[in-house]
Amino acid sequence: MKNLTGIFSALLVSFNEDGTINEKGLRQIIRHNIDKMKVDGLYVGGSTGENFMLSTEEKKEIFRIAKDEAKDQIALIAQVGSVNLKEAVELGKYATELGYDSLSAVTPFYYKFSFAEIKHYYDTIIAETGNNMIVYSIPFLTGVNMGIEQFGELYQNPKVIGVKFTAGDFYLLERLKKAYPNHLIWAGFDEMMLPAVSLGVDGAIGSTFNVNGIRARQIFDLTKAGKLNEALALQHETNDLIEGVLANGLYLTLKELLKLEGIEAGYCREPMTAKLTDKQIEVAKHLKATYL
Repeated sequence: MKNLTGIFSALLVSFNEDGTINEKGLRQIIRHNIDKMKVDGLYVGGSTGENFMLSTEEKKEIFRIAKDEAKDQIALIAQVGSVNLKEAVELGKYATELGYDSLSAVTPFYYKFSFAEIKHYYDTIIAETGNNMIVYSIPFLTGVNMGIEQFGELYQNPKVIGVKFTAGDFYLLERLKKAYPNHLIWAGFDEMMLPAVSLGVDGAIGSTFNVNGIRARQIFDLTKAGKLNEALALQHETNDLIEGVLANGLYLTLKELLKLEGIEAGYCREPMTAKLTDKQIEVAKHLKATYL
C-alpha cells in the first residue's frame, strides 16, 4: 500500500452532454491532477465525481479508467459506499482487484440507520474485500453524526485506518486525533484546511484541488512547518476562489476552469444542471484570471 498522507484530489468526472462518461476527458483530468497539480493521490468515486447518480457499471468504469491512467504513479482511494450494501461490496471487490490502495465508504444515508447497522456495513465491506477502509464522514449531507466513542468502535476493526472528516466540528477532530493518534484523518473541507492541518490531520481530500492543488499543498506544508501567517495568506486567496466557485455553481465551475486549461472536462450529470450559462462562463474566466 502506498503512503496515503498528503494532498488528494476528489476526482472530477467528465460527462458528455448525453450523460455518458467522456473517457478522453476523464483521462485528461487525471493527468492534469498528476502532472500539473502534483497531487499525492486521487479519491475516486466521491461526491465530486457525481457518484450517487451513476449505475454500478459506470462506477466500475471510472475506477478502471482512473487506475489505467494513473498506473502506480500516485495513491488511489476508491469510494465504494452505497445505501445498497451489495453494491458497495461489489464495487469494493472490483477496486481491490484493480489494485486500489484503500477503500472508502460514505456512511449509509437517507434511512435513519442505527450505529450497529452502520458498523455492520463497514465490517461487511471489509470482510468481503480484505482491503483497508477509510470512513467517509460528511454529516451535513448524510445526517449521520458519530461521536468519539462510535469512531472508537469502528476503529476496533484493524482494517479501518482512518476517516475522511468533512465536518466543521473541529473539537471532535482534535479529540479524535488525540484519542487515536495511529489512525489517519483527512480534512474534507478545502476552505478550512489550515485549521484542520494545525490540529494534526494527515492529509486533505478536496474537490477544488483539481484546479487549486499547488496552493493547497503550500497551505498544508506551511502550516505543518508552523509558518501560519504565510499559510493564512494563501488560505485567504483559496477561500476567495472557493467563495466565487460556490456562488457560480461548484462542479460546473470547476469543470469550466479545467476547460480553460484545454481539458475536455465536459458536463455535469442530470438532474444537476448540465452546463453553465454564458454569464457563468464569464465569471469562471474572471476567477481563473484572478486566482489561478
